[in-house]
Amino acid sequence: MAAFLRSRRERISPGDAGLPRGPRRRTPGLRREEVAQLAFISTEYYTRLEQARAPRPSHEVLAGLARALRLTDAERDHLHHLAGAPPLPPAGPSREVRQSIRDLLRRLPQAAATVTSATSEVIAWNDLAAALMEDFSALPRHDRNLVRRVFLGPHTHGQRLYGVSDANEFAVQATQRLRAAAARYPDDPETAELVGELLAGSEEFARLWDSHDVSADSALSKTFQHPVVGPVTVNCDVLDITDRDQQVVIYTAEPGSPSAEALQLLSVIGARHTTGPARPARRPSPSPQSCST
Repeated sequence: MAAFLRSRRERISPGDAGLPRGPRRRTPGLRREEVAQLAFISTEYYTRLEQARAPRPSHEVLAGLARALRLTDAERDHLHHLAGAPPLPPAGPSREVRQSIRDLLRRLPQAAATVTSATSEVIAWNDLAAALMEDFSALPRHDRNLVRRVFLGPHTHGQRLYGVSDANEFAVQATQRLRAAAARYPDDPETAELVGELLAGSEEFARLWDSHDVSADSALSKTFQHPVVGPVTVNCDVLDITDRDQQVVIYTAEPGSPSAEALQLLSVIGARHTTGPARPARRPSPSPQSCST
């Protein structure tokens, strides 16, 4: 562990850590006192860690070191195992989307694509997805959750969940996915708050929740009733990002079809010309599966 910490410290420049370089810096990377400061531990204790003379660090100290040393997920887990303290499961669903996945969304100009968390929150999207569904950037986080929207609305133009043809089926699937997520993250307050809000606000959700089902088939294609370009029928593919408990949802139209022409038109028009004003805040190797909106 001492050798690993030293190697990670020496690869980080002060600029990478948001620190001034300063004069007379003779060693590569960060100084020990800088790592200690960033990790919120004493310099003496960190020095002893690098000298293999300190007692085993706690999970809290390891988390601080991982943050200070800008470790990747694999490096963080490796540090925990070196310290004899296997990493704890995450308290709640991850909302951090890898940059490579964000780049992938931008490289799909003819497809609408989103990334959803384990609780069906839209956490990344490309421009065409915003034009087809909604300008998510104009919404507060609270309103980007699709399971909340399908049960509690708003139902714009009297349509449930963007007028999608399988909205009722999605409601069943989203409930079952949320129940599985609640079991994986029993100590996450946001997940518990979402479930409580849905139980209080939707009799349909309460009935589905009480069934205790945790799996459902979903549609491989669906049709959006778009307020500007009309019906848009798309094929759906889902790529699981298992290490983040996230899904990439990709919508594509058959080449040469009217729906493909509609998507092309939406890519030109953009989201802000196809959706109404924002509502006020209410306070790889991925494996393909079927579609979840």
